[in-house]
Amino acid sequence: MLARARSVALIGVDAVPVEVEVDVSPGLPAFTVVGLPDQAVSEARERVRAAVRNAGLPFPAARITVNLAPADLRKEGPLYDLPIALGLLAAQDLLPAAALAGTLVAGELALDGSLRPISGAVNLALLAAQLGLPALLPLGNAPEAALIEGVPVFGAGTLAEAARHLGGSHPLPVTPPPEAQGPEDTLLDLADLKGQSGARRALEIAVAGGHNLLMVGSPGSGKTMLARRAPGLLPPLTRAEALEVTRIHSAAGLLASRGRLNLGAPFRAPHHTVSDAGLIGGGCNLLQ
Repeated sequence: MLARARSVALIGVDAVPVEVEVDVSPGLPAFTVVGLPDQAVSEARERVRAAVRNAGLPFPAARITVNLAPADLRKEGPLYDLPIALGLLAAQDLLPAAALAGTLVAGELALDGSLRPISGAVNLALLAAQLGLPALLPLGNAPEAALIEGVPVFGAGTLAEAARHLGGSHPLPVTPPPEAQGPEDTLLDLADLKGQSGARRALEIAVAGGHNLLMVGSPGSGKTMLARRAPGLLPPLTRAEALEVTRIHSAAGLLASRGRLNLGAPFRAPHHTVSDAGLIGGGCNLLQ
Protein backbone atom coordinates (compact mmCIF):
# COMPACT_ATOMS: atom_id res chain seq x y z
CA MET A 1 0.00 0.00 0.00
CA LEU A 2 1.13 3.55 -0.71
CA ALA A 3 0.98 6.46 1.77
CA ARG A 4 2.04 10.09 1.40
CA ALA A 5 3.34 12.61 3.92
CA ARG A 6 4.19 16.27 3.39
CA SER A 7 7.50 17.68 4.51
CA VAL A 8 10.00 20.37 3.49
CA ALA A 9 13.51 20.92 2.21
CA LEU A 10 15.59 23.96 3.15
CA ILE A 11 17.20 25.81 0.25
CA GLY A 12 19.21 28.46 2.05
CA VAL A 13 16.60 30.11 4.26
CA ASP A 14 13.64 29.16 2.05
CA ALA A 15 11.50 26.09 2.72
CA VAL A 16 10.16 24.25 -0.33
CA PRO A 17 7.55 21.47 -0.18
CA VAL A 18 8.65 17.84 -0.38
CA GLU A 19 6.31 14.87 -0.71
CA VAL A 20 7.39 11.72 1.13
CA GLU A 21 5.94 8.66 -0.59
CA VAL A 22 6.13 5.35 1.30
CA ASP A 23 5.25 2.10 -0.43
CA VAL A 24 5.00 -1.25 1.39
CA SER A 25 4.69 -4.21 -0.95
CA PRO A 26 5.20 -7.98 -0.77
CA GLY A 27 8.69 -9.26 -1.40
CA LEU A 28 12.00 -9.87 0.28
CA PRO A 29 12.51 -7.47 3.22
CA ALA A 30 14.29 -4.32 2.04
CA PHE A 31 14.27 -0.62 2.89
CA THR A 32 15.23 1.77 0.07
CA VAL A 33 15.25 5.58 0.09
CA VAL A 34 15.37 7.38 -3.28
CA GLY A 35 14.95 10.97 -4.37
CA LEU A 36 18.50 12.38 -4.18
CA PRO A 37 19.05 11.88 -0.40
CA ASP A 38 22.28 12.77 1.34
CA GLN A 39 23.99 10.46 3.83
CA ALA A 40 21.91 11.67 6.79
CA VAL A 41 18.67 10.98 4.90
CA SER A 42 19.85 7.55 3.76
CA GLU A 43 20.68 6.62 7.35
CA ALA A 44 17.07 7.36 8.30
CA ARG A 45 16.36 3.71 7.42
CA GLU A 46 18.13 2.50 10.55
CA ARG A 47 16.75 5.24 12.81
CA VAL A 48 13.18 4.65 11.61
CA ARG A 49 13.43 0.87 11.96
CA ALA A 50 14.71 1.06 15.54
CA ALA A 51 12.36 3.89 16.56
CA VAL A 52 9.23 2.16 15.26
CA ARG A 53 10.06 -1.09 17.03
CA ASN A 54 11.10 0.57 20.30
CA ALA A 55 7.89 2.61 20.27
CA GLY A 56 5.93 -0.66 20.33
CA LEU A 57 4.64 -0.23 16.78
CA PRO A 58 4.75 -2.90 14.05
CA PHE A 59 7.51 -2.79 11.45
CA PRO A 60 6.61 -4.77 8.32
CA ALA A 61 8.77 -7.59 7.01
CA ALA A 62 8.21 -6.46 3.44
CA ARG A 63 9.76 -4.43 0.64
CA ILE A 64 9.71 -0.75 1.67
CA THR A 65 10.41 2.00 -0.86
CA VAL A 66 10.55 5.66 0.16
CA ASN A 67 10.59 8.36 -2.53
CA LEU A 68 11.31 12.02 -1.72
CA ALA A 69 9.74 14.13 -4.45
CA PRO A 70 10.73 16.16 -6.39
CA ALA A 71 13.48 13.68 -7.20
CA ASP A 72 15.88 16.27 -8.67
CA LEU A 73 16.05 18.34 -5.45
CA ARG A 74 18.81 17.51 -2.99
CA LYS A 75 17.44 16.35 0.39
CA GLU A 76 19.62 16.96 3.43
CA GLY A 77 19.40 16.39 7.18
CA PRO A 78 17.45 14.14 9.54
CA LEU A 79 14.14 16.03 9.35
CA TYR A 80 12.59 13.29 7.15
CA ASP A 81 12.73 10.65 9.91
CA LEU A 82 9.29 11.48 11.31
CA PRO A 83 7.40 11.72 7.98
CA ILE A 84 8.98 8.45 6.81
CA ALA A 85 8.00 6.66 10.03
CA LEU A 86 4.44 8.03 9.97
CA GLY A 87 4.12 7.20 6.28
CA LEU A 88 5.23 3.67 7.06
CA LEU A 89 2.46 3.37 9.66
CA ALA A 90 -0.12 4.85 7.28
CA ALA A 91 0.93 2.39 4.57
CA GLN A 92 0.01 -0.40 7.01
CA ASP A 93 -3.44 1.15 7.63
CA LEU A 94 -2.43 2.06 11.19
CA LEU A 95 -2.98 5.77 10.56
CA PRO A 96 -5.55 7.62 8.44
CA ALA A 97 -3.80 8.59 5.23
CA ALA A 98 -5.86 11.77 4.88
CA ALA A 99 -4.74 13.14 8.26
CA LEU A 100 -1.10 12.53 7.40
CA ALA A 101 -1.38 14.06 3.92
CA GLY A 102 -3.03 17.17 5.41
CA THR A 103 -0.22 17.98 7.86
CA LEU A 104 3.27 19.34 7.31
CA VAL A 105 5.62 17.01 9.22
CA ALA A 106 9.32 17.10 10.09
CA GLY A 107 11.45 15.74 12.90
CA GLU A 108 14.50 13.68 13.81
CA LEU A 109 13.99 10.32 15.53
CA ALA A 110 16.10 8.87 18.30
CA LEU A 111 16.41 5.11 18.47
CA ASP A 112 14.03 4.94 21.45
CA GLY A 113 11.28 6.71 19.47
CA SER A 114 11.69 10.15 21.00
CA LEU A 115 11.88 13.24 18.79
CA ARG A 116 14.86 15.57 18.60
CA PRO A 117 14.65 19.22 17.47
CA ILE A 118 15.59 20.15 13.92
CA SER A 119 16.83 23.31 12.22
CA GLY A 120 14.52 25.59 10.27
CA ALA A 121 11.26 25.28 12.24
CA VAL A 122 10.38 28.95 11.57
CA ASN A 123 10.97 28.44 7.85
CA LEU A 124 8.77 25.32 7.92
CA ALA A 125 5.99 27.21 9.69
CA LEU A 126 6.15 29.97 7.06
CA LEU A 127 5.63 27.37 4.35
CA ALA A 128 2.77 25.82 6.35
CA ALA A 129 1.14 29.26 6.51
CA GLN A 130 1.43 29.62 2.73
CA LEU A 131 -0.08 26.16 2.16
CA GLY A 132 -2.77 26.57 4.85
CA LEU A 133 -1.66 23.41 6.70
CA PRO A 134 -1.00 22.61 10.36
CA ALA A 135 2.54 21.65 11.37
CA LEU A 136 3.59 18.61 13.41
CA LEU A 137 7.08 19.04 14.86
CA PRO A 138 9.26 17.86 17.74
CA LEU A 139 8.24 19.33 21.07
CA GLY A 140 11.48 21.33 21.26
CA ASN A 141 10.64 23.15 18.01
CA ALA A 142 7.00 23.96 18.76
CA PRO A 143 7.54 27.35 20.53
CA GLU A 144 9.84 28.44 17.72
CA ALA A 145 7.36 27.54 14.97
CA ALA A 146 4.49 29.14 16.94
CA LEU A 147 6.10 32.52 16.28
CA ILE A 148 4.40 32.43 12.86
CA GLU A 149 0.85 33.68 13.17
CA GLY A 150 -2.07 31.68 11.82
CA VAL A 151 -0.37 28.25 11.83
CA PRO A 152 -1.63 25.51 14.20
CA VAL A 153 1.59 23.97 15.57
CA PHE A 154 1.54 20.62 17.36
CA GLY A 155 4.58 19.51 19.33
CA ALA A 156 5.14 15.78 19.85
CA GLY A 157 7.68 14.33 22.25
CA THR A 158 7.73 10.83 20.76
CA LEU A 159 6.78 8.96 17.62
CA ALA A 160 3.93 7.27 19.51
CA GLU A 161 2.48 10.67 20.49
CA ALA A 162 2.62 11.85 16.88
CA ALA A 163 0.90 8.64 15.72
CA ARG A 164 -1.85 8.93 18.34
CA HIS A 165 -2.39 12.58 17.38
CA LEU A 166 -2.86 11.79 13.69
CA GLY A 167 -4.95 8.77 14.57
CA GLY A 168 -7.30 10.98 16.58
CA SER A 169 -7.14 8.98 19.83
CA HIS A 170 -5.05 11.53 21.76
CA PRO A 171 -4.91 14.88 19.91
CA LEU A 172 -2.03 17.15 20.88
CA PRO A 173 -2.77 20.70 22.07
CA VAL A 174 -2.00 23.61 19.79
CA THR A 175 1.19 25.33 20.92
CA PRO A 176 0.30 28.91 21.96
CA PRO A 177 2.31 31.78 20.51
CA PRO A 178 5.01 33.00 22.92
CA GLU A 179 4.41 36.26 24.71
CA ALA A 180 5.70 39.39 23.02
CA GLN A 181 9.16 40.35 24.21
CA GLY A 182 11.31 43.38 23.70
CA PRO A 183 14.89 43.44 22.48
CA GLU A 184 17.40 41.45 24.44
CA ASP A 185 18.95 43.38 27.30
CA THR A 186 22.49 42.31 26.40
CA LEU A 187 23.16 45.31 24.16
CA LEU A 188 26.06 47.48 25.28
CA ASP A 189 25.41 51.15 25.97
CA LEU A 190 27.40 54.03 24.53
CA ALA A 191 27.10 55.74 27.93
CA ASP A 192 29.74 53.30 29.23
CA LEU A 193 32.34 54.98 27.05
CA LYS A 194 34.48 57.78 28.50
CA GLY A 195 36.03 60.31 26.16
CA GLN A 196 36.39 59.59 22.42
CA SER A 197 34.05 62.49 21.61
CA GLY A 198 35.03 62.62 17.93
CA ALA A 199 34.68 58.89 17.44
CA ARG A 200 31.36 58.86 19.31
CA ARG A 201 29.93 61.59 17.10
CA ALA A 202 31.11 59.79 13.95
CA LEU A 203 29.47 56.57 15.17
CA GLU A 204 26.19 58.32 15.98
CA ILE A 205 26.06 60.02 12.57
CA ALA A 206 26.91 56.79 10.74
CA VAL A 207 24.25 54.78 12.58
CA ALA A 208 21.56 57.47 12.29
CA GLY A 209 22.14 57.95 8.58
CA GLY A 210 22.88 54.34 7.65
CA HIS A 211 26.39 55.21 6.47
CA ASN A 212 29.55 53.13 6.42
CA LEU A 213 32.19 53.86 9.04
CA LEU A 214 35.92 53.13 8.82
CA MET A 215 37.80 53.29 12.12
CA VAL A 216 41.59 53.42 12.01
CA GLY A 217 43.82 53.42 15.06
CA SER A 218 46.39 51.54 17.04
CA PRO A 219 45.40 48.40 19.00
CA GLY A 220 43.63 49.25 22.24
CA SER A 221 42.44 52.67 21.13
CA GLY A 222 38.75 51.69 21.42
CA LYS A 223 37.65 50.75 17.89
CA THR A 224 36.05 47.44 18.84
CA MET A 225 34.55 48.93 22.00
CA LEU A 226 32.82 51.58 19.90
CA ALA A 227 31.64 49.10 17.28
CA ARG A 228 30.11 46.78 19.88
CA ARG A 229 27.91 49.62 21.08
CA ALA A 230 26.54 50.50 17.64
CA PRO A 231 23.52 48.14 17.86
CA GLY A 232 22.44 49.89 21.07
CA LEU A 233 21.86 53.07 19.05
CA LEU A 234 19.49 51.35 16.63
CA PRO A 235 15.70 51.15 17.13
CA PRO A 236 14.04 47.73 17.59
CA LEU A 237 13.44 45.84 14.37
CA THR A 238 10.00 45.89 12.79
CA ARG A 239 8.16 42.57 12.76
CA ALA A 240 9.05 42.01 9.10
CA GLU A 241 12.72 42.72 9.79
CA ALA A 242 12.70 40.60 12.95
CA LEU A 243 11.11 37.71 11.05
CA GLU A 244 13.80 37.91 8.37
CA VAL A 245 16.57 37.77 10.98
CA THR A 246 14.82 35.02 12.94
CA ARG A 247 14.36 32.73 9.92
CA ILE A 248 18.07 33.00 9.17
CA HIS A 249 18.92 32.02 12.75
CA SER A 250 16.35 29.22 12.60
CA ALA A 251 17.78 27.76 9.39
CA ALA A 252 21.23 27.81 11.01
CA GLY A 253 19.90 25.98 14.09
CA LEU A 254 20.53 28.90 16.47
CA LEU A 255 16.99 29.29 17.86
CA ALA A 256 16.67 26.03 19.83
CA SER A 257 14.47 26.48 22.94
CA ARG A 258 14.43 30.30 22.55
CA GLY A 259 10.94 30.71 21.13
CA ARG A 260 11.23 34.43 20.47
CA LEU A 261 11.76 36.84 17.61
CA ASN A 262 15.12 38.54 17.28
CA LEU A 263 13.97 42.14 17.83
CA GLY A 264 17.45 43.55 18.36
CA ALA A 265 19.67 44.47 15.43
CA PRO A 266 22.16 41.64 14.75
CA PHE A 267 25.86 42.35 15.28
CA ARG A 268 28.85 40.36 14.07
CA ALA A 269 32.48 41.00 14.99
CA PRO A 270 34.82 39.10 12.64
CA HIS A 271 38.52 39.27 13.50
CA HIS A 272 40.63 41.64 11.43
CA THR A 273 42.64 38.68 10.11
CA VAL A 274 39.56 36.83 8.80
CA SER A 275 39.79 35.44 5.26
CA ASP A 276 37.34 36.31 2.49
CA ALA A 277 35.70 32.88 2.71
CA GLY A 278 35.49 33.15 6.49
CA LEU A 279 33.83 36.58 6.25
CA ILE A 280 31.19 35.90 3.60
CA GLY A 281 30.74 32.15 4.21
CA GLY A 282 31.38 29.15 2.03
CA GLY A 283 31.43 25.40 1.85
CA CYS A 284 28.41 23.11 1.72
CA ASN A 285 26.46 25.09 4.35
CA LEU A 286 26.47 28.80 3.61
CA LEU A 287 24.56 29.59 6.83
CA GLN A 288 27.47 28.68 9.12
